Amino acid sequence: MRVCFRSSVQPALLEEYRRRHAAVWPEMLTALREAGWNNYSLFLGSDGLLIGYLECDDFDAAKARMALTDVNARWQAEMALLFQDSDVPPDEGFTILEEVFNLDEQLAAANSRNH
Repeated sequence: MRVCFRSSVQPALLEEYRRRHAAVWPEMLTALREAGWNNYSLFLGSDGLLIGYLECDDFDAAKARMALTDVNARWQAEMALLFQDSDVPPDEGFTILEEVFNLDEQLAAANSRNH
């Protein structure tokens, strides 16, 4: 399953957000991997737009596995003030985006039609 989401970092705090993500806590990295957050990347726009991408077996299950970890609770508390909507933990405020195109899937479909 491929998942893309958006969120918003406060524009005045972009450098702090970048600084914190340049060296994420090793135990947080391990927890993400163990919870099944694979090929996980974050992209940050100059206006605070944050786009995340990951691959997982089931996004709800992967989020639930992270929610069970102590390190995630501590990380989300640390990150909360950097986001536009700081009343909601950052990982609960993601807006999931619909995938409308995938090159590999369309190439495979086109190839199967041609054979």
